[in-house]
Amino acid sequence: MKTVAIIPVRGGSKSIPLKNIRKLNGRPLVFWTIDAALQCKWIDEVYVSTDCDEIKKCVTAYDRQHNSRLFCIDRDQATATDFASTESALLDFVSKVDSDYVVLLQATSPLTEAYQLDEAFEKYFTERFDSLLSVVPQKRFIWEKSNENGLGKPLNYSPNNRPRRQDFDGYLVENGAFYITKTELLKKTEVRVSGEIGLYEMPEDTYFEIDEPEDWIIVESLLRKKTKKLEKRKIKLFATDCDGVLTDAGMYYSKDGDTLKKFNTKDGMGFAILREHGIKTAILTGENSPIVSKRAEKLNINDVYLGCKDKVAAMEELLLKYNISFDEVAYIGDDVNDISLLEKVGFSFSVADAVAPVKNITKYTTNRKGGEGAVREAIDFLLKDEV
Repeated sequence: MKTVAIIPVRGGSKSIPLKNIRKLNGRPLVFWTIDAALQCKWIDEVYVSTDCDEIKKCVTAYDRQHNSRLFCIDRDQATATDFASTESALLDFVSKVDSDYVVLLQATSPLTEAYQLDEAFEKYFTERFDSLLSVVPQKRFIWEKSNENGLGKPLNYSPNNRPRRQDFDGYLVENGAFYITKTELLKKTEVRVSGEIGLYEMPEDTYFEIDEPEDWIIVESLLRKKTKKLEKRKIKLFATDCDGVLTDAGMYYSKDGDTLKKFNTKDGMGFAILREHGIKTAILTGENSPIVSKRAEKLNINDVYLGCKDKVAAMEELLLKYNISFDEVAYIGDDVNDISLLEKVGFSFSVADAVAPVKNITKYTTNRKGGEGAVREAIDFLLKDEV
């Protein structure tokens, strides 16, 4: 049994020129749909069908580790006009690629996730549908003009018994994200879904497709929020600078000339919370102070690098030690010597009084200053399911 995915994209988009490879949240639009398709356990091969050499070049540059399952295929020019149907592109595709099942994925629905495709295929095969499509629930009151005079007629409720939104079942609408069907059935009927058709309900925010510039703004905002949530959930190691982050960067001396540092107890509780979540902790500091070692010991910090001049190299040691990647690391810093590491990690933080070049590159800047609970604020933000 062979299941293939087709993502039809053309170069002739009018409302947003070359929208399928325009950067959305820092990546070409089509890459988000490719991600979901390649990560779906049911899909054997993923094909981007296009008539545009520029799109082909862009797709070829997609993460090369997946190239064994990702292909670009030429799309017949007749199926890529302003008036051609998506079905024509589908039929052109299945005439060239052998398969038992085919899933049509839309590049204009970048909010689609792999787990949704997995669940949809599970439902499709378990309940033995001929076809299946994605839908979203909508709670809107629908009207139509009942005659030429423009009189209105309600279609899904009675004005005499208007339901509250929370009590209203609403209706389901196609969101255009994906369509699954048997290849043989597609060839026979020449439509994307037919026979006994199943429905897979997706979250309401996936209602949005990118057709117009206004859609782009909405979807980019939603995708940015979703991406931050996913990045946060991946974190397995939380690392921090010391002076200016765990401390207020002040230099305190006793009457005998001993150096003192001021830490914040709220940060200490934050590290305890990280341990409860199974997240490793580390301090990477350019200072070589026994005070830092004692504080780290008291807080049960897993790893401490003192006198650390190359924080990227130190982090690479930790990645090998814990068998993780930069994407699974969060780091909080405050000064220019933190920038090289902040640019590599999966989630970057800066404190409120960090220097401007650091603030400009981090994903989150705390409201609190270093030494005033900024690390605890970063930890709380990392662990809550909001952005």
